[in-house]
Amino acid sequence: MKNVISMSPKKAYELLQSDATANLIDIRSSMEFLFVGHPVGAIHIAWIDDPDWSINPNFVDEATQVASKKGSDNPLHNPLILICRSGVRTLQAAKVLVDAGFTHIIHVDEGFEGDRDENFQRSTLGGWRFHGLPWEQC
Repeated sequence: MKNVISMSPKKAYELLQSDATANLIDIRSSMEFLFVGHPVGAIHIAWIDDPDWSINPNFVDEATQVASKKGSDNPLHNPLILICRSGVRTLQAAKVLVDAGFTHIIHVDEGFEGDRDENFQRSTLGGWRFHGLPWEQC
């Protein structure tokens, strides 16, 4: 997809450390963000959330507000790093952001928890947590 880059969790973390205009947006549901945990410093903007599990109609506006806080001439050019559970929802959200004019979207390809293993458990094969990157939960 044009203007969307897939990146490993470690590379995304390195980009956050080296580029002051980059933002990490966790697009999972509120319940996932709070109770499963999230990357330290991630901004929560749910792509799909309860109670009706429909797409957030304010997603683009909220992402634009986040990007605007990083002090560049055009916030649509600031890197937005999107993370979800395993890297599926971020591609859906990325398409909407690109259609809205964003030019530098990064999709964390393993997500926060990674794919399920043979026992249907996550965080054993990949993901932000698996790689030992900073995270927290309530």
